Amino acid sequence: MTMIDSRVVNIDELKLEHFANGDKFECRAARLGPLLGAKDLGYSYDVVPPGKRSCPFHSHRGEEEVFFIVKGHGTLRYGDEMRKIRAGDVICCPAGGPETAHQIVNDSEAELAYLSISTMLPAEVCEYPDSRKIGAFGGGLRHMTRADDRLDYWIDEK
Repeated sequence: MTMIDSRVVNIDELKLEHFANGDKFECRAARLGPLLGAKDLGYSYDVVPPGKRSCPFHSHRGEEEVFFIVKGHGTLRYGDEMRKIRAGDVICCPAGGPETAHQIVNDSEAELAYLSISTMLPAEVCEYPDSRKIGAFGGGLRHMTRADDRLDYWIDEK
């Protein structure tokens, strides 16, 4: 394989992995970044069946994401708003708090497919407004807690 060939994939030829959790979350997806040799950006292709979503409603404190709707239509939850989306739409989700929380919902009768691209930071904090969780990720650490579980900075320090 030549260098240029190692930097190109076609979504029609991807091996998609199936994921499902409960009755709301399901998708077939491929992480493209490793296939393309990406270093600073994450790439993913997701195909979401009717009535499902691929991930919880969430926001990033550090990373920025963009979504390009390849086929189908659905609804974008963004902050306190909702908007219909369709093939050809480009969606920007900058880092922030609850006001930039986002989720793509396939509320149609056909598959919804999209490409996502994100900055890949070595550490990230995500917030999940629906469940009131906070996730800290980085350097092998994956920790989830509830937003209401507050500890004083100095507790148990010696």
